[in-house]
Amino acid sequence: MSEENWDTVTYLRKKAPKASHLRSQQAINAAQRQGLAIETTKKYNAATNKQHSTTLNTLKLDTETEQLHHETVGLDMGRLIQQGRQNKNLTQKDLATRINEKPQVINDYEAGRAVPNQQILTKIERVIGMKLRGKDKGQPLEAKAPKKK
Repeated sequence: MSEENWDTVTYLRKKAPKASHLRSQQAINAAQRQGLAIETTKKYNAATNKQHSTTLNTLKLDTETEQLHHETVGLDMGRLIQQGRQNKNLTQKDLATRINEKPQVINDYEAGRAVPNQQILTKIERVIGMKLRGKDKGQPLEAKAPKKK
C-alpha cells in the first residue's frame, strides 16, 4: 500500500463541452483571450420549416441570360378574368375559394403580376366559363361532350 500515490487524481470520463456552451459569449471571450481562431457564419433560413427545393420557374430564371425576370400574365388576361368573375357575380375571394387558392393569387392574376401557372389558369377557366388562353380568348368555354362507348 505504500506504493499508492493519493495526491494524483485521475478522471476517467470527462465530458466534452456541448456545442451550445461553445457558442456562449463567455466561451468566445475565453477563446479570444487565448488567441484561438473564431469562425462566425450566418445560416440562411435557419430554424425555419422550409424545404430545400427549387421550382421549375426558379430553374428557368437561373438559366435565363438576357432578361432577368419571369414573364407575367398580361393585363388583357387580367381583364378577362375580372369580366368572367363579375359575370358570374363572384368576388375575388369566392373565385379563390372555388379553385382552392388564396385570394392574393386571383388579385395578382387580375393585376397582371402573376407568373402564369397552367393549372391555375385551367381552374379559373372552368369556374368563370371563359377561355383565357389560345387564339379564341374571351370566348365561352365549350362543355366537353361525354365520351360515347
